[in-house]
Amino acid sequence: MDSHERPDWAPDTLVVSAGRPPHTPDSPVNPPIVLSSTFRGTGTPGAGERVYGRFTNPTWDPLEQAIAQLECSELPALVYASGMAAVASAFSLLPAGGTLVVPRHAYNGSLALAADLATRYGIVVREAALEDTEATIALLDGADMIWLESPTNPMLEVADLPALIAAARAAGVLVVVDNTFATPLLQRPLTLGADVVVHSATKYMGGHSDVVLGAVVSSDEALHARLHGHRTLHGAIAGPFEAWLTLRGIRTMALRVERAEENATELARRLSRHPAIDAVRYPGLPTDPGYGRAKAQMDGFGSILAIEVAGGADRAEKLLEALELWTPATSLGGVESLAERRRRHPSEPVSVPENLIRLSVGIENIEDLWTDLAGALERSA
Repeated sequence: MDSHERPDWAPDTLVVSAGRPPHTPDSPVNPPIVLSSTFRGTGTPGAGERVYGRFTNPTWDPLEQAIAQLECSELPALVYASGMAAVASAFSLLPAGGTLVVPRHAYNGSLALAADLATRYGIVVREAALEDTEATIALLDGADMIWLESPTNPMLEVADLPALIAAARAAGVLVVVDNTFATPLLQRPLTLGADVVVHSATKYMGGHSDVVLGAVVSSDEALHARLHGHRTLHGAIAGPFEAWLTLRGIRTMALRVERAEENATELARRLSRHPAIDAVRYPGLPTDPGYGRAKAQMDGFGSILAIEVAGGADRAEKLLEALELWTPATSLGGVESLAERRRRHPSEPVSVPENLIRLSVGIENIEDLWTDLAGALERSA
């Protein structure tokens, strides 16, 4: 099946079916891993020839097909050595000295790279509060690219994606959406008019905290060619084994995302009533400012939430140290539950509260997760 063909199947079927070998006699159920740095060929290379392992690898193909189908892309995805490599490739679409609109809260690596581009290459960076739609639209005047996240990392703000994407397209501004938090199971920005979608496939796609990989998706042939050229020239390519592991992880993504969201929703309810918690940020709570937008434009609320612990940063750190089942660690989207005080990173925006802990909720038993978290809150008092 060509990568642009998307059968009329539900996303939770596509995660299982996409990227499989053809249904021919004696064909394997799973695609093989091809470990080769070069490919046989003579004469002037023609279109579609593999030639060399930095250009292409047969193991990438089924993964790129699967991601494209999930994101409703007309062209194959492009996989990279990491999520940051994917971010860097998308940022390469900016013209020299161009203007970039970015969220004030977003993945730390994206913000750090934007700041680096401003320092070294004269990119003008405008920070936006994405939850304020009108103020964000005002920043589009004269911009070349808008970088969107929704929900944002780690503040869980929900942007009005349809309105922002429509306004950007009307202004001739390139739209890139980091869809890592939501995954294509919960929202598909290309269908809303986005030009490019970025993923840290390390997170929910891989799903087991054992692989580092990124992906970029676009249905625009010219943009796709530029992104492919950037990947080839800069060499930020995915290893065959990492690509194979990520595709295997995608097979269970629907089940993992569903279970983790159920856990996150219940934890958000309980934490919102806990006296040791000053605030809970989760778009699945009806009291959350982003609830209405998330309900309207997403197929679920995800499994990331953030809490502000009463007692400040010191108590937040004590809480993390008191955990037994939850793991204090960065990253997110794995089967295991992780907790991190984000301001421990000096580069985190100062608008992120010192006592905020980001929770990446896993698929463990909900009562075990709650018992550990509630117990740690008590022990850290």
